[in-house]
Amino acid sequence: MTRRKVVVAGGAAVAAVGVGGTIAATANAAQQTSSATSATSATSAETCYRLTSETTEGPYYIDADKLRRDITEDREGIPLTLRLKVIDNDTCEPVRNAAVDIWHCDALGLYSGYEDSSGGGGGGGGGGGTPPPTGTPTDVPTGTPTGPPPGGGGGHQEPTDDERYLRGTWRTDKRGFVTFRTVFPGWYRGRCVHIHTKVHVGGAWTDAGYEGGTTCHTGQFFFDEESVLASAQVEPYSTSTTERTTLTEDTIYDQSGTAGGLLKLTYKKTAIERGVLGTLTMGVDPDATHEGTDL
Repeated sequence: MTRRKVVVAGGAAVAAVGVGGTIAATANAAQQTSSATSATSATSAETCYRLTSETTEGPYYIDADKLRRDITEDREGIPLTLRLKVIDNDTCEPVRNAAVDIWHCDALGLYSGYEDSSGGGGGGGGGGGTPPPTGTPTDVPTGTPTGPPPGGGGGHQEPTDDERYLRGTWRTDKRGFVTFRTVFPGWYRGRCVHIHTKVHVGGAWTDAGYEGGTTCHTGQFFFDEESVLASAQVEPYSTSTTERTTLTEDTIYDQSGTAGGLLKLTYKKTAIERGVLGTLTMGVDPDATHEGTDL
């Protein structure tokens, strides 16, 4: 945990380079369509964003993860293309060659590496658990509680299995962009729908992956209620029996919109199952250190 090293697993990174152009082109085309009416100036200047909110890392981060853009593996769910831009909050210049991590639960609330302990955050059927108990408790609990708090905080936990789906790391290009292909996350007890992220700078990209450097940003991306309700009508999300926490009820999201990590989502309103494009510009301080473990 003191030295970051991302290891390339077989030919995964090479394959990702081959498909990366297609992913980026698809995301860029959708972005251009939604912004065409506002492109009235020939200037390339970009409005500076205030610093994107720092959040807790949560208990399910795994360092030395896979270097890849497509993190889906065998997970079912609504296709999600996540197109991010990382800029220096002070200068508005793109942050190039940064290593961006993302990780999130699957459609039923499970985190890879922690299938036994995540289990939909300890809630009901989302993630293979049992439905919540009914009736009135007849005794007072004893002993020390175990597992992470439902709000997504708590210290880091060691992985309990070797699965690594819905986790990956990739570098930003010369314009600060990075694109991932994944699935729309589900939910688990105590948290709204979200994706975790870290931005690492100052490290070295080698044949083995990414080594060294510092973590200048630890945050989370969030989804508006309309999109989450639409996803809940589609399998396998619709099979979850876990109680859902809304965006306004969440204890991590600071209710500040884009600055707080709220994604801009583009999808066909009557057919979200066909896929979603999520975009966000993150303003970070490359000289700062934000591990997300002391919040």
